[in-house]
Amino acid sequence: MLNTKSKTVAIVGATGAVGVEFLRCLDEREFPLKELRLLASARSAGKQLSFKGQPLTVAELTDRSFEGVDIALFSAGSDISKKFAPAAVKAGAVVVDNSSAFRMKQDVPLVVPEINPEAIARHKGVIANPNCSAIISITPLWPVHKVNRIRRLNIATYQAASGAGAAAMEELEESTRAYLDGKDYAPKVLPHPYAFNLFSHNADIDPATGYNGEESKVIQETRKIFGDPDIRISITCVRVPVLRAHAVAVSFECEKPITEAEARKLIAGAPGVRIVDDRARNYFPMPRDASGQDDILVGRIRQDVGDPAGHTIALLSAGDQLLKGAALNAVQIAEKLLAA
Repeated sequence: MLNTKSKTVAIVGATGAVGVEFLRCLDEREFPLKELRLLASARSAGKQLSFKGQPLTVAELTDRSFEGVDIALFSAGSDISKKFAPAAVKAGAVVVDNSSAFRMKQDVPLVVPEINPEAIARHKGVIANPNCSAIISITPLWPVHKVNRIRRLNIATYQAASGAGAAAMEELEESTRAYLDGKDYAPKVLPHPYAFNLFSHNADIDPATGYNGEESKVIQETRKIFGDPDIRISITCVRVPVLRAHAVAVSFECEKPITEAEARKLIAGAPGVRIVDDRARNYFPMPRDASGQDDILVGRIRQDVGDPAGHTIALLSAGDQLLKGAALNAVQIAEKLLAA
């Protein structure tokens, strides 16, 4: 296991939207660094990024990039992770991977540090970062689940362009500008017009179940993270014309009756969660408030009147997909490695 001495860290996918947030998180959290290596495709090699006010040059990612690396933070897609993570592990690095490549592998821990940090100790070189929507949906629920088991989740996500990367964020800006100027704009990154529109998440649909890949990830990953394969989960994922930060509407049903006050107290005590729930002003979690914030915002906490037995609570949350949904969660995992 790693110790608290300064470490050599590599960022794979350093020029992407999450890669940039890796840099910010490492800086702001004063992660103990001996060396920081920025890695990306040959196309991005030679670019310079700023870290602590100093320029760092991006190098081309190869199998030999990981010599002397202690921790490798990956955010360059599943194919890159599958190709290069084994090389990083062979070189002695611990990989924290932000893609879906290893999440459901039995011997790979899938970790939200506020929920299951103990799983980190079981790693065999790779630790998986969960899907962003899963993290934002379930982190506020863990304190409830610990005292009154959640047996069913009904989730609807409202996912920002950031979830599809920097190119999708740029497409939202460009298509919105074109729409306002009365010009045609042909989508290049996403399958449908994005400006002033929303559509079902663009992941592939399973013809047998009707659920798309994003929805299936949240279902499977929630069960693994909670260590409870019997939670019943229904989810609909929607892409919305928001630049950054996802919102999630959740109704959760507990084994025993639960009041709004009980749920509110438990959720308010969840680490990494901030209550934003002002009924008088109709002010609740919004992506614009969650953007750039480490905390997941939670509000609209209320008894679900569709359950007369009193077992179900409804709420709304919002969280920055690039931070707690990706880079921040991975850096928190790296911090846990240091402390182990």
